[in-house]
Amino acid sequence: MSCAKTIAADLPAFDRRFWDGTFRFTRIGSGALGGKASGLAFIKDFLAERFDAEAFPNVEVNVPVMAVIATDCFDEFLELNHLRERITPETSDTQIGMVFQQANLPVELLGDLRALIQQVTTPLAIRSSSLLEDALGRPFAGVYATKMIPNNQPEADVRFRRLVEAIKFVYASTFFREARDYLCTTGSSPDSEKMAVIIQEVVGQRHKDRFYPQLSGVARSLNFYPTGEARPEDGVVTLALGLGKTIVDGGVAWTYSPSHPKAPPPFGSVDELLGGTQTDFWAVNMGKPPAYDPVNEVEYMVQADLAAAENDETLELLASTYDPERDRVIASLGVRGPRLLNFAPLLVREELPLNAVIENLLRVAEEAAAARVEMEFAITFDRNHDQSLRMRVGFLQVRPMVVSDEQVEVTIEDLMRPDALVASNKTIGNGIAEVEDVVFVRPERFSVTDTQVIARELERINNTLREEGRPYLLIGFGRWGSSHPSLGIPVDWSQISGAKAIVEATLPQINVELSQGSHFFHNLSSFRTSYFMVRHGGQFGINWQWLNEQPLLAETDFVRHVRTAKPLMIKVDGRTMRGIVVLSDNTQGSK
Repeated sequence: MSCAKTIAADLPAFDRRFWDGTFRFTRIGSGALGGKASGLAFIKDFLAERFDAEAFPNVEVNVPVMAVIATDCFDEFLELNHLRERITPETSDTQIGMVFQQANLPVELLGDLRALIQQVTTPLAIRSSSLLEDALGRPFAGVYATKMIPNNQPEADVRFRRLVEAIKFVYASTFFREARDYLCTTGSSPDSEKMAVIIQEVVGQRHKDRFYPQLSGVARSLNFYPTGEARPEDGVVTLALGLGKTIVDGGVAWTYSPSHPKAPPPFGSVDELLGGTQTDFWAVNMGKPPAYDPVNEVEYMVQADLAAAENDETLELLASTYDPERDRVIASLGVRGPRLLNFAPLLVREELPLNAVIENLLRVAEEAAAARVEMEFAITFDRNHDQSLRMRVGFLQVRPMVVSDEQVEVTIEDLMRPDALVASNKTIGNGIAEVEDVVFVRPERFSVTDTQVIARELERINNTLREEGRPYLLIGFGRWGSSHPSLGIPVDWSQISGAKAIVEATLPQINVELSQGSHFFHNLSSFRTSYFMVRHGGQFGINWQWLNEQPLLAETDFVRHVRTAKPLMIKVDGRTMRGIVVLSDNTQGSK
């Protein structure tokens, strides 16, 4: 198949004027756009028609300028270099990455990329857009790679090489271990997957050697963990300084209900507030080039702290200050004291209508998808000629949320049953399932310093159970899927993909806020996997005594695998967010 610039009628073919504003969205090749690009192509028209621009005169919303390399170019690349035959189940991710870097892209594609890079000198995000990605019921969010490149080198040849390397890396990620495990879990054939690639401007501004948006966010129109007066249907928003990697990786960020943006945060003291808010952020590295590593996804990304952000003058609309003399938090930077990212200048003082814009975008996205949605965005702030504030919103992604409508009832009385192995009034999911296997992290052995080891131990047990076709109940501590080992167990979905229900518990030494990681929970809901949150010392809990009395099948330093004599029933009521895991009728135990 040739990667010629024949084009379907929905998008114009790439042309060298595309980055000058003549065209904002173009295609290279004649194949499919993939899930992510198709979603953006669809939503851009809805944004133009339905976003209430008149209500927000100082707000600009659009999908950042992008070109899509269609899937036929991927097919031609694989065929040209005989890459499918060179990848075996034993080939490591690093080996796959290097094999792809040594391969040649189709000549016609190289010509278009060269024309593009001649005129573009701003940072670019090279993003995956596979056929399976972000489709309804297809849990492939976050599986494939995105690579940021600074694209600021004066020589076009150097910029061209970095762009080509990034595209090859995204192509290679189609065959990485996590992606292959996902395909096995979903029952999809590796040959059915095809990769399109998005080349897109990075939303942000340059601050010396860093380029980043002042604010990134993820908004959902359904909230799995409402607190206070918030209801599930009110939705939830998570905000962070810098690139959105902080949020999608489950890092420390600010979460609130868009129906109650001024509600007090869920912290018991100022010390908890200072310890529970974002302290560092991700940016594109515009300075000294790092060590050459084309198979590293964060090769051109850097982390910096709040002091660096304040020096960049990017905290004005995001941060508050703790005034120790008056023991109060002030929604500005006008006093001395520790800075904390609670976004109060926007959410409380409403210096710009951030929350109203997010609510409007959620409504537009829900209407476009005809479903509950999750959307990602990035925002920069500047001033008009009259010095009034202006907000530029880059709409980066939208995907439907999979919500079951099965009728299940779990009452308060059910949660109090003495034969409940697990009970919680904070759950995700809806439905009834049965398992006989339970895999749990040993509470007496758990330490945040060992979470990476725990992830590897869980992966081995998961692979065994999945090969045997045995779904299981998984119990652990802290945030599942967090990229910060100190906040929980840093698994990717493939390492626990056989779990039918997942329990996130806390201990005195790891008492973190609830998970709201973007990609992890999209995959959770798409796989119809139930999720329980259980806090230590709470009204409902886990029957550890009974668990430890069950027949032991496997044990490692930190993990146990037991199998029950009779099936356990997992029952989750999505309307009330109540869930139980019930023991057999003749088994009793105390929590």
